[in-house]
Amino acid sequence: MTLDYVFPADEYLLLGKVTKAHGLHGELKIFLYSGQPENIAEYSEVLLIDRSGLISCPLAILKKRVQGKAVIVHLESIANRTQAEKVEDYGVLLARKHLAVIGEDEYYWHQYQDKLVVDLEGNTIGRVDHLFTNGAQDILVIKAGKEEILIPVTKSILVGESAGSLIVNPPPGLIEINSNSGN
Repeated sequence: MTLDYVFPADEYLLLGKVTKAHGLHGELKIFLYSGQPENIAEYSEVLLIDRSGLISCPLAILKKRVQGKAVIVHLESIANRTQAEKVEDYGVLLARKHLAVIGEDEYYWHQYQDKLVVDLEGNTIGRVDHLFTNGAQDILVIKAGKEEILIPVTKSILVGESAGSLIVNPPPGLIEINSNSGN
């Protein structure tokens, strides 16, 4: 996902991408990588980025509504379908300074991205490739060589965090049963 668009990651967060124009009045259908399209309600403006790395100026979100797993937005300066079609496949960025403040026990998915995952004894399990939600909790997708290991994000399993790693205490057998070699 992130590799598709080149941008300063210390300033911006890639929220998703424009999948297509919607309707005749410049609305855009956007797929949000978090899998939680309702979160768009927290933001008043976004930026668009093309594949070459050209970033737009901030664009106010004039209207927004959830449609299934996507969100339909109307951004300022995109007034018709022709203009909307020109930004299909663009990435949607949020300036990190506009992220909502979260509680002590909360996190943003990007905070866990690429972190090393170790167990209580310090053994390396792998590195977080991405996250998804199964409806009950978020799931870490950990790459360990060619293996992909799934670990739920719960207080009893994810027991610590440092700048570069997550410390997990998985119940016996969880890693084996949730790896793609445990089939």
